Amino acid sequence: MPPVPRLTSEQRQAALEKAKLLRQQRTALLAAVKDGVITLPGVLEQAAADPDGAAARTRVRLLLRSLPGFGPVSAQRLMDEVGISDTRRVRGLGERQRNLLVAAVER
Repeated sequence: MPPVPRLTSEQRQAALEKAKLLRQQRTALLAAVKDGVITLPGVLEQAAADPDGAAARTRVRLLLRSLPGFGPVSAQRLMDEVGISDTRRVRGLGERQRNLLVAAVER
């Protein structure tokens, strides 16, 4: 494993701000999904459009649990059916997995 890079205090502060902004964006995204403002296909489109954005970096498990009608058990069951790892992020989903998720959520 490579050694941790030495950062100047300015670089460290910039990285902390970037991480904070990403967490805030991810929280807002999941709240919008929970409220029904954004659908699962909408999140998948956002992730495809911006691979480094909050949508792409969100874990699939958190996204599914944010959907109305999905709790921890139903989200895990769906992930097992589709063959998605617990640690998979949205940007790491394959085309088949995305299609299966959308089809399962729409039924």
